[in-house]
Amino acid sequence: MFLFPAFLIYTAFVIVSIVWAGYYSFFDWSGVGEKVFVGFKNYAELLTQDTVFRSTVWHTIIYTIINVAIQVFGGLLFAILLSRIKKGRVALQTLYYIPVVISSVAICQIFTKLFSVTPIGIINQILSFVNPSFKFMEWISNPQISLYVTAFVEAYKYLGLYMVIFYAALIGVPDELGEAALIDGAAVWQEYLYVKIPYIKPVIIANCLLVLNGSLRSFEFSYLLTHGGPGNASELMTTYMYKQAFSSMKYGYGSSVAIMIVIICMVVGMLFRKFTGGGDDE
Repeated sequence: MFLFPAFLIYTAFVIVSIVWAGYYSFFDWSGVGEKVFVGFKNYAELLTQDTVFRSTVWHTIIYTIINVAIQVFGGLLFAILLSRIKKGRVALQTLYYIPVVISSVAICQIFTKLFSVTPIGIINQILSFVNPSFKFMEWISNPQISLYVTAFVEAYKYLGLYMVIFYAALIGVPDELGEAALIDGAAVWQEYLYVKIPYIKPVIIANCLLVLNGSLRSFEFSYLLTHGGPGNASELMTTYMYKQAFSSMKYGYGSSVAIMIVIICMVVGMLFRKFTGGGDDE
């Protein structure tokens, strides 16, 4: 009974949407007018002929790896450092958490100004002291690094969230475990490596799964910062789906991309749980 209201809302807004997207994916449809049934033609074209979609899958994998590395392992590192601080801990914790509560649009606008070339942004101004050629370094419009910049911006926004989660997990580790390790001659870094981090392993796995799921479905940062460009250099599966459905008016084809995103997310999630033992009973 307690789960039913949430289950009803989830079904109405997620499950039903997926079912309808699956239905539309079998049609050649612009979103308005008559639908023409084409069967699996959209999927065949998507998997065999669409080179852009294949590149967006690779981009999304790279994007996800960067976000997992920064958000999860960076958040864990910040949480460890925070747990060692005695004075000013609350102020630092609040400072690190501020980007989480700022909207994605505002974060993207801030970094657009920081990475600006005309006028020169603060990032290039600082780097120009090291090497004058960095003064006109392109970040967002550089096809070689635009994907990495976009991934970094999203990771920066949510780093504080996972830092707080890890910090709460670390302070929940029984003190006697760490004290016993120190009495046995372990160094501080060994205390964390062999005692505290293994103790919070379920939290690490859960956070990795959350970041995996969120990064595979990420949309706003790529769209707001680069619009998937330049060209398709930072195009993700979600931005490609949006462009196909609403910019190119190929609603049926866009729906097939959406279903592929759902399938990929489910497969990656299940594989991750299998290899990390997330499905085992604790």
